[in-house]
Amino acid sequence: MIDTIISLFTLISLEIVLGIDNIIFISILADKLPEEQRHKLRKLGIFLAMFMRLALLAVVAWIMKLEQTLFTVLENEISGKDIILLVGGMFLIYKSTKEIYHKTEKEGDEIKTIKKPKFKDLLIQVLILDMVFSIDSIITAVGLVKELWVMYVAVIVSVGVMFFAAKPIGNFIFKHPSFKILALSFLIMIGFTLIAEGFDVAIPKGYIYFSMFFAFLVNVLQMKYAKNSK
Repeated sequence: MIDTIISLFTLISLEIVLGIDNIIFISILADKLPEEQRHKLRKLGIFLAMFMRLALLAVVAWIMKLEQTLFTVLENEISGKDIILLVGGMFLIYKSTKEIYHKTEKEGDEIKTIKKPKFKDLLIQVLILDMVFSIDSIITAVGLVKELWVMYVAVIVSVGVMFFAAKPIGNFIFKHPSFKILALSFLIMIGFTLIAEGFDVAIPKGYIYFSMFFAFLVNVLQMKYAKNSK
C-alpha cells in the first residue's frame, strides 16, 4: 500500500511537470485571441487534454503497441510512438519559431497585415499538441505503475492542477512579453527533445527543466533590476 501511494504521488508530480509544456503552449496561442475568448480556449484545451489522457488510458494495450518497431531508418528502429514524437516535435519547433519571428521581426504596418487567427484554427493546433503530450504522458504512466486506477487518479489530479494554473500562467505571459519569448524558446527546446526521443536518444528531463527554471530565474532578476533602475 505504501509503495502504491508513493507511486501515485510520484506519477502526479511527473504528470504536472509534463503538463507545464501543455499550459505554456495553450497560453501563448490564447494570447492571440480577444480577451473574452482567451480563458475559453485555455479551459477547452485543458479539458481536451484530460479527455485524451483518460481515453488513451482506456486503450492502454493499443498504446503499448505503438512502441513496436514499424520500420528501420539508418539503423534506428522507428515505432508509432516515435513517429508521433517526431511530428509533434517538428510542429512545436515550427510554431514556436514562427511566433518568435512575428514577435521580434514584424513591426509597424506589417503587424496589421498579419491575418488574425480564428478560434477554431487555434483549437485544432491545441488538439494536435494535446495528442502528442497525452501519448507521452500515458506511456510515462504505464512505465511507472501497473495499477490502472493509480493512472486515472494521477491524470485527473494533474489536469485539475493544470486547470487552475492555466489562467495565472497565461496572464503572466501576456503581461510580460520578455517571458513570452522565453516560453517560446522553452517550447523549441521541448520540440528538439521530442525529436531526440523519436530517434531513441534519451535526454534526462531533469536537465531540461533545470535549465528552464534557471533561465526563468535570470529573467525575473533582470526584470527586477530594470524596475529598480527606473
